[in-house]
Amino acid sequence: MRIEDLTLDEKLTLLCGRDNWTTETCGGKVPEVRVSDGPHGLRCVVSVENGREITADATAMPSLSVVANGWNKRAAYEQGGTIADDCVDHNVDVLLAPGVNIKKTPLCGRNFEYFSEDPYLAGTLAGQYIEGVQSRGVGACLKHFCANNVESDRSWQSSEVDERTLNEIYLKPFEIALGAKPWTVMCAYNPINGVYASENKKLLTHVLRDKFGFDGLVMSDWWAVHNGYKAVRAGLNLRMPHDDENFAVLKEAYEKGYLTDEQINESVSRVLALAEKADRSEKSGKTSKEQRHLNAVKIAEEGIVLLKNEGGILPAAGKKIAVSGVFAGAPAIGGGGSSTVQTAYKIPHLADAISSITGEKVERSMGVCENVFVTAKLAYSQAYNADLCVVVVGDGTAKVSEGCDRDTLKLRPEQENFIIELSKYNKNIVVVIESGSAVDVSAFEPYAKAIIFAGFAGEGVNEALARIITGRVCPSGKLAETFPYALEDTYMGNYTGDGLTVDYGEGVFVGYRYYERYGIAVRYPFGFGLSYAKFEYSDLKIEKTGDTDFVVFYTVKNVSKVDGKEVSQVYVRDIIAMVARPVKELKGYSKDLIKAGEEKRVSVKLDFSSFAYYSVSLDKWLVENGDFEILVGSSSRDVKLSGKVRIELPDDEQPSQI
Repeated sequence: MRIEDLTLDEKLTLLCGRDNWTTETCGGKVPEVRVSDGPHGLRCVVSVENGREITADATAMPSLSVVANGWNKRAAYEQGGTIADDCVDHNVDVLLAPGVNIKKTPLCGRNFEYFSEDPYLAGTLAGQYIEGVQSRGVGACLKHFCANNVESDRSWQSSEVDERTLNEIYLKPFEIALGAKPWTVMCAYNPINGVYASENKKLLTHVLRDKFGFDGLVMSDWWAVHNGYKAVRAGLNLRMPHDDENFAVLKEAYEKGYLTDEQINESVSRVLALAEKADRSEKSGKTSKEQRHLNAVKIAEEGIVLLKNEGGILPAAGKKIAVSGVFAGAPAIGGGGSSTVQTAYKIPHLADAISSITGEKVERSMGVCENVFVTAKLAYSQAYNADLCVVVVGDGTAKVSEGCDRDTLKLRPEQENFIIELSKYNKNIVVVIESGSAVDVSAFEPYAKAIIFAGFAGEGVNEALARIITGRVCPSGKLAETFPYALEDTYMGNYTGDGLTVDYGEGVFVGYRYYERYGIAVRYPFGFGLSYAKFEYSDLKIEKTGDTDFVVFYTVKNVSKVDGKEVSQVYVRDIIAMVARPVKELKGYSKDLIKAGEEKRVSVKLDFSSFAYYSVSLDKWLVENGDFEILVGSSSRDVKLSGKVRIELPDDEQPSQI
């Protein structure tokens, strides 16, 4: 289809969308594109009954926050590919995922849909997810562009963020993930520095297209457009969903000269290109429905994090186990909102999942649900007669959901108190937490011998937990976000905006960058996670391969009798800089299976971007000449090895030094 073959009215119609989930076809002239929600599984609407959308059954995969806790690029690829297989089954052309927004505050109700507080980790994993989706002939949609970091008043509050912070923290994951060439990008709801994302020409055109080189289609988030013609002028190509008034707004704007033929044709060409790509693509599912579930279990195993294991209480092989908590039987597999997945898979009770591995009976009781006690007496009795008691607590969709933010990092008091009471009958308490983001564990941490953070780990959560608890799988997840001691320790505290603006005054010091800059102790640092195996690091070598290119080599040895995977992390520190820089920043990582008694030589590449900061004065990325430290560790606060490099670029590329 050529633009020249379309009338003006047909062109304008193409920019409006046909309904909630498909694009306009202009009477069959243009192939239809069908889009659908689903960062954690396909949410495909198959019918509408009494105003309620009915969605198809699909595989409920772990949330992106759990994928990030896995630090496994291959798992991120498999996550995208597995969901795309469901897309193929339901003739979906574009999956509206993934989201790479930064976790600026642990209160954000949508944090479970996002990867990390770190832009490098978020961007690299998102790139793999996109490649996995598009390997099946299904397009991905990178979102929400950009600086949508709280949900409260998200359609109105302006994210007030300075240029350097915007480039280093909030745009960076998009820039990295765009390397995977997603078919589409979705704009955010919120204004950025006073201009709505859907109308922000600086971001949609000058940054996304001119600087980042994106050549696909830019669509709106649903109902995120406030003025149709201003959005088209800014670089938005497709408004979703269909709005009866949008065509008239665009037509009137054209007649008044507010919209030019060139601007209209630019957006129409993007819609046509997407339609042709979707029509030509050879969609091919690569996994059976059974294998998709197994993938969900495997990816959950990668991302479940062991936070505490006092006295090596886990694994619990050979011990008499009791399980309590409503979430043990009806786990919180995901948060609320557009990412909700309807799965037909019957999730086994955690007690049954453990029993199927051990062959021993595992007692179970409901214990406590989100806000009330249920059969507590039975739970106490079973705990008293067991060697070890697993209690599953957390937050459901009523508390963690798109469109709203949490008001606390704490669990409900009933859950905290239940753990404390349970410990009176059994000192060997293992707490499993199912939640979308960081949790304040202060109230019950002293009473728990072990703490496992499962997050929202999808339909395979109980099978994955059972395998970890019994030692069939060695835990290897590490936190992609910091767990503070208390909400008051975070930069934002309980502030999520004043209804007009959200302050980004912390600048580039987000997440672990903030805590380290100000010397704030944290409960569990970024990159932290325990294992049943034990690893030692040694023999750091740094090889220079270019002016700003290096390869970092080091050895990781498994000095235990347990096979395990270790996530090693490479951070860079600018020793003396002309601007305020973080103590260190993640610039590389590797997750490696190392068998008991064996060792592996790991290599991580660093390049210009590993050392650069964004210079507002020069309007470009700049690497200052000088000394840098290369830090290799098992978390952001557990550095095992360190080395130094010096960068000396031509003087004419450098500003004068102090």
